Amino acid sequence: MTPPVLETKGLSKSFVSGTERVDVFSGLDISLAPGQSLSLVGRSGSGKSTLLNIVCGLESADCGTVSILGQRFDTGDAESPRARERRWASLRRQRIGVVFQDANLMPALSLADNVRLRARLAGRSTTDSQDWLQRLGIGELANRYPDQVSGGQRQRAAMAMVFAMQPDLILADEPTGSLDRHTADEVADTLFALQADAGVTLVLATHDTELAGRCESILDMAHRNDPGPGG
Repeated sequence: MTPPVLETKGLSKSFVSGTERVDVFSGLDISLAPGQSLSLVGRSGSGKSTLLNIVCGLESADCGTVSILGQRFDTGDAESPRARERRWASLRRQRIGVVFQDANLMPALSLADNVRLRARLAGRSTTDSQDWLQRLGIGELANRYPDQVSGGQRQRAAMAMVFAMQPDLILADEPTGSLDRHTADEVADTLFALQADAGVTLVLATHDTELAGRCESILDMAHRNDPGPGG
């Protein structure tokens, strides 16, 4: 049996507001196999971005475990913070691709060089960088810099960076949130087509119910205070 790409067990997160502790989510169980897709929906503050940050190691849970491709991160283990961060950094560099709402491009590099750099950091070939931009419909803009293209074109370049690293898991945080409807639909079409073609597992946080409905399963973070279904 193929192990899950992403699995969480009993994952909980809270924060302190004044003298009160507020639960963001509690006892969260998720299991996603290769190629599956899950959308996270819910109002702002319901924990969508927090969950994405936890499952890529940028934030810590209060309790519970996260397993990525068989690597387990348990809040109760005795692993040193430095060793834990080394493992997370390696996964982010080579196995986990993250798409932010605002394209995370290096302004001093052309679009093509941004893609090449991301592929190189992941240990992948850089020869397909132009091809990824072409597949995303912006091949003719390869030599332009981020401030010389539109927001939708920057977002496409950010996705080219992620696919060039050939990840096993993509985490997308409101990837179309800053785009107009037409551009958002085009970017979403490209994301889902490439995700399906590459067989990559996808977790997508969004306010857009239409976009959320394109995933195989939906998790409403606003109503998550108990252990729930996996992907």
